[in-house]
Amino acid sequence: MNDRVLPLVSAAVTLLVMLDLLRRRRLREKYAVLWLVVSGFVALFALLPGTLTALSRAVGVKTPVNLLFFSAVLVLLVVCVQLSYEISRLEDETRCLAEELGILRLDVQDIRRAPPAL
Repeated sequence: MNDRVLPLVSAAVTLLVMLDLLRRRRLREKYAVLWLVVSGFVALFALLPGTLTALSRAVGVKTPVNLLFFSAVLVLLVVCVQLSYEISRLEDETRCLAEELGILRLDVQDIRRAPPAL
């Protein structure tokens, strides 16, 4: 039972932190879902340790811990790719907004330089 306490506490803390960040609008739902799913799997494997063993046998991994580490690396890879996608999208959006701002500034300068209408 003692070996289940740390994963359960970790899953509970992750769940509470994500809910708090969502409540305070510091984190968007699409990012919180991944961490809530991860904490759910951690809680599942802590409550039912045989699940990880059965899953590792089903996929042909000798040691359940290896499957756990591999899964963790995959989750981190997905997070990195998703964040890279978001950064690229935001860079494009920032560039477009900067271009539009430049055009608007030129328009304002042209209006200020134009002779007053009679």
